[in-house]
Amino acid sequence: MKKLVTLIFMVLGASAFGQNLNSQLPGLSVNFGQGTDLVDTMQVLALFTVLTLAPAVLILCTCFTRIIVVLSFMRQAIGTQNLPPNQLLVGFALFLSIFVMKPTGEAIYNQAVQPYMKKQVTTTQALSVIEFHLRGFMDKQVRKADIALFYDITGDAAPQTIKDVPIHYLIPAFIISELKTAFQIGFLLYIPFLILDMVVASVLMAMGMMMLPPVVVSLPFKLLLFVLVDGWQLVTGSILRSFH
Repeated sequence: MKKLVTLIFMVLGASAFGQNLNSQLPGLSVNFGQGTDLVDTMQVLALFTVLTLAPAVLILCTCFTRIIVVLSFMRQAIGTQNLPPNQLLVGFALFLSIFVMKPTGEAIYNQAVQPYMKKQVTTTQALSVIEFHLRGFMDKQVRKADIALFYDITGDAAPQTIKDVPIHYLIPAFIISELKTAFQIGFLLYIPFLILDMVVASVLMAMGMMMLPPVVVSLPFKLLLFVLVDGWQLVTGSILRSFH
């Protein structure tokens, strides 16, 4: 009986404490779907879509593609395997891309990013300005033959000027042009190191040391040659001058 009375008092006390707590706490209400403009929602969705595609734009619509491919060719021509490491090459290519794209980046920031942050232009207008300046860079580097390839495939009539080429035609043509230029530079980088490998292989064969791999002997000489001619400066200068 005492246990029952104690249980009743505990329930009554908890109920009174809950009522007292409810009387002290402020009310909270959450409403969904009220006061939200559909246009603002679409603008936010478009902004997140652009941010998602930003890495692809950085890699494919700038000079990054040519730079990283040439640096990779340089590493393979020397024969140092994973030296410099991939992280270092990507970081170096990124900063070189910033150097080359500085005029375009400043124009985009001053004419698109700042006005958009100050709510002076809409999202569509800001994206149009960004596309205009990126097109200005790609138009100077793309080859007409690469653009004509996509018009030949689709059967559409080619425009009179490159400014009339749609962006979905221009970007893949620009990528092909960048890869072709990068491979041409890489071929020229391979020639001196290939000649050195052939000379070392001929000397080893003449000395009867056919069991010794020529790569093992030629690697120190290739490194020495690369350091003596200040190879990184020459390669970097060649890459930067190829955009002018």
